[in-house]
Amino acid sequence: MASVLEREEYIEQAYFFRVLRERLAANLATQDILQHVHQEILSITRLPWAIQFLAAELKHTGNLASGFARLPHYFTPFQGFVVEQAEAEGLRFSMETALVVLEREAAYKAGPLTPAGLFVYQFEALSRNRLGYQRGLECMRADPFYDPAWQGFLDMVRTQLGVVDFGDLVFVRSEFYVTDQRRRQPDYEPPVAPLFGEKEGKIARANLGRDPLYLFAALQRQLNYPEVPRPRAPDDPAAKLAALQTKVRELEQRVKLVEGELRGKVDLTPFLAKQDFPPDEDDRVTK
Repeated sequence: MASVLEREEYIEQAYFFRVLRERLAANLATQDILQHVHQEILSITRLPWAIQFLAAELKHTGNLASGFARLPHYFTPFQGFVVEQAEAEGLRFSMETALVVLEREAAYKAGPLTPAGLFVYQFEALSRNRLGYQRGLECMRADPFYDPAWQGFLDMVRTQLGVVDFGDLVFVRSEFYVTDQRRRQPDYEPPVAPLFGEKEGKIARANLGRDPLYLFAALQRQLNYPEVPRPRAPDDPAAKLAALQTKVRELEQRVKLVEGELRGKVDLTPFLAKQDFPPDEDDRVTK
């Protein structure tokens, strides 16, 4: 199982995921990128060795996810899960989006981090990209930043999700909920320790019964939680070509109309629908 890494490891991971994404966008082959990018990484970290292992694994298996899975002491199961879902067929989850998710997660781990912020970020990544809650939460549970209390909470979320709203899950495990209960019952003691702070609890209560995406956005605005990338609309070349062909036909008709007007002969036949007018009386067949 992965352990919490040194800060410089997460800084270099964020750089690696960003460079990999940018060079893939420039149509460079993944194998070629991995063979050279490890030379750019800070040599006092373990990431250069990990990248070389990923390159070898990609050459043998044809995918990156297996390389992440075979380095459990360095990469977390959640990182491997995100890459695996990007490589899976039939999902509208691109590798570009996956690498942004991993880059922002690594950058958050390199700075001031709270388990609550990490949980909300990872959970929103699952929700917004429809990656699957059961396996996703199981992989989140193995993250070394979560202590046993958080692991128990994640187990509870797996069983209660779909039955209890996400906002309620946050609210009832917040310090604000405990404070609110003690206003009514001064001797109230929570059965389990709160995991979210007072501010998270207030924001969660204000969003009860609403779309969880509003809660995610509010936490990002108010508490500077990392923002999950929005999935892009699918790029359909066939649809773009059809739209361009329609525009060209419309322009051709307009050019013909202008040319006819200049010659004094305007033909409106193409713009009239068939059988717009009833036939003349003389054209009707009478018995």
